[in-house]
Amino acid sequence: MLIEIRLFMASLPDFAHQRIERRPARGGHAEPGRAGSASGASSPPSSKHNQILRGAREVFLASGFDGASMGEIARAAGVSKGTLYVYFDSKEDLFTALVTDECTRTAEACFDLDPDGPSEETLQGLASRYIHAMLEPSHLRTVRMVIGVAEKLPEIGRAFLQAGHVEGVRRLSKWLQVKIAQGEFVIEDVELAAWQFMLGCQSKIIVPMIFGDNARPDATIIGNVVDQTVRSFMSAFASKKQAANGTAHGAAAAETPDPSPASAD
Repeated sequence: MLIEIRLFMASLPDFAHQRIERRPARGGHAEPGRAGSASGASSPPSSKHNQILRGAREVFLASGFDGASMGEIARAAGVSKGTLYVYFDSKEDLFTALVTDECTRTAEACFDLDPDGPSEETLQGLASRYIHAMLEPSHLRTVRMVIGVAEKLPEIGRAFLQAGHVEGVRRLSKWLQVKIAQGEFVIEDVELAAWQFMLGCQSKIIVPMIFGDNARPDATIIGNVVDQTVRSFMSAFASKKQAANGTAHGAAAAETPDPSPASAD
């Protein structure tokens, strides 16, 4: 387990420039560098917050989760132990922040969906981005690591799920609701449909790799999964209007003369 933790932490990027939402300090006081406002908006993470994350990453890498201590993390970060507890309630809380931030950034990057864009092309772009993000070695190690510690620390598993899959479903569902209002889809259970789409992207490629298959699929295999997932989704949920548009587009393409020269007899 210690070796797995070290390998996982080594795969994490430098957290100095990442955005991780922080909570008020114990007792309800605002954190240093995060003064509360009437609107509830929060300022970007302070340099002290990033300093703590860098120190924590160093210690978790060297000692693993079980071997790391808040005192050691405070020393590595160059802060007092009291200051450390202002930002994070516990070692578990700090470790959870490091792990789940990867999921948050992935969701933000993958699920930036244009409500005015063509539905099929938008879903193809999403599926491609999502599969490539899931194939990143650091993400695969993250998933394996979370699975390994979730029984002992279920809060880490829940946080990982919320920041990754659940957030992705929420963003995709919001986009689908817009498209339903535009008359492009007919979906009874939007959340379930979003889950089905995401799991369709993962099933043939990602799931085997999570459980030890390290043979990375080539572009052809990924393209086939993207196409099949999107076609299945469109077949199940596209409205008659959307399906008719797709049929008309296909017919027009079929009627286009072949630009290649005729072969000689």
